[in-house]
Amino acid sequence: MATGLSVSRLVRATINLSPVAAARRGFGTLLCAGDSAVIDTRDRVRTYTTLESVATDFGLTAPEYYAAVLYFGQSPHPLRLMIGRWASADTSAVLYGGSLSSAEQTIGTWQAITTGAFKIMINGAEGSFTGMNFSAATTMTGVAAVINTAMSTFGGCTWDGNSFILTTDSTGATSTLGYAYAPAAGVDLSPLIKCTSSTAASAPIDGVDAETPAECALILANTSAAWFGLQFTATEAITDQQHIDVAALIEGLDLKRIYAITTQDADVLESSVTNDLCSELKTLAYKRTFTQYSSSSAYASVSAVSRAFSVNFAANRSTITLMYKTEPGVSAETLTETQALTLQDKRGNVFVEYVNDTAIIQYGVMASGHYFDEIHGLSWFEDAVQNNVYNLLYQSKTKIPQTDSGQNQIVAAVSAACEEAVNNGLVAAGIWNADGFGQLSRGGNLPTGYYIYTAPMALQPQATREQRIAPPIQVAIKLAGAIQEVDIIVDVNR
Repeated sequence: MATGLSVSRLVRATINLSPVAAARRGFGTLLCAGDSAVIDTRDRVRTYTTLESVATDFGLTAPEYYAAVLYFGQSPHPLRLMIGRWASADTSAVLYGGSLSSAEQTIGTWQAITTGAFKIMINGAEGSFTGMNFSAATTMTGVAAVINTAMSTFGGCTWDGNSFILTTDSTGATSTLGYAYAPAAGVDLSPLIKCTSSTAASAPIDGVDAETPAECALILANTSAAWFGLQFTATEAITDQQHIDVAALIEGLDLKRIYAITTQDADVLESSVTNDLCSELKTLAYKRTFTQYSSSSAYASVSAVSRAFSVNFAANRSTITLMYKTEPGVSAETLTETQALTLQDKRGNVFVEYVNDTAIIQYGVMASGHYFDEIHGLSWFEDAVQNNVYNLLYQSKTKIPQTDSGQNQIVAAVSAACEEAVNNGLVAAGIWNADGFGQLSRGGNLPTGYYIYTAPMALQPQATREQRIAPPIQVAIKLAGAIQEVDIIVDVNR
């Protein structure tokens, strides 16, 4: 039955939804790179929001757990911690079987199997494992032990509480595993252990050769853009030169990051020593490397980074300096004035005791002498400017014209990021004490804390215009800085 003509014959309405804005990067996530064989070399990273979840995966004695204790023990602390895998030694190939249901774990079913067998490709050759008798097994761990014994010439098997895990005895890049498949005779275990191509939890993971810390850092950088800070928290000791190699990589990455190091080498406190880690990093002037000395904790700088990364750049007056902050769970150092001055000169940091029964982080500087909060804040600001302009171009329903009006739209997007920086306390009004541009000159006042200049579109070269490139936009921002030391002069008169 007809209900009448559609209104769209006469009036046509179209709804155009703007694209969802590109998300900004996060600047509050630390990645701890460890060598515990919990995370495989394919997945590489996991994200955690609680200490309990780290403990569940790593136990209570792994370096990754000790670092997480300091990270989540800070107050306030960031929402997320990432943990990455460093292959500090050659790794085995591994195949994770699928999860077994409660019924599939019924031990009686397994005890009835006395001629279990399966085949699997190991290091490119066929491995055939037969004659597995589970009649004496009383647990799934016992079942795995029988399989492990059968595979002992070439590999092994373990039970993780839900599934079987097969590995090779060989290690390195030549170590490989295939999927399990049916044997020539005997009870086929391949579907029962869920290691076939259709039942395994994931594809087999080949072994890898041992990585240097710098090689690992590059892999982790390419694996995820979600982390901003990196610290190694591993059983394998890292040499000073390896730290320097990682620092060099972090310094040059296109996507801005920072590298945190905890050193327990007391040479950083000796003025006569000039080849210690802090001295070497100072000479190289790396502005994205933060080093802390701690005699008691191998991961003390995790606590400092956690405190810094708790900053919410979207909030009002939220930026902080690391100076005067505390490190819960880290024993404070008792230093002499000479040691403190030496460490300051070497641009190292320390959690230190004062005579008034307080302990604080000092000095909150990078190897270059720049303050941590400035490098952190400026990394956020760069991303904010880029994303504001990108989203203007991305979300515009029409083109941004190559006119002064169009350029002003871009300037407004940059200005919005500058206002955010003023709001969170990174930028503040002050005197510009550098070379000027546009209408800004040295000694000029920045009443808003920032100044933006772009030349008129009419001055743009034709060749540049034809490439649809906007004229350069120059921005001057005055950092708010932070007061960390005070001189007080008291005159007394009788």
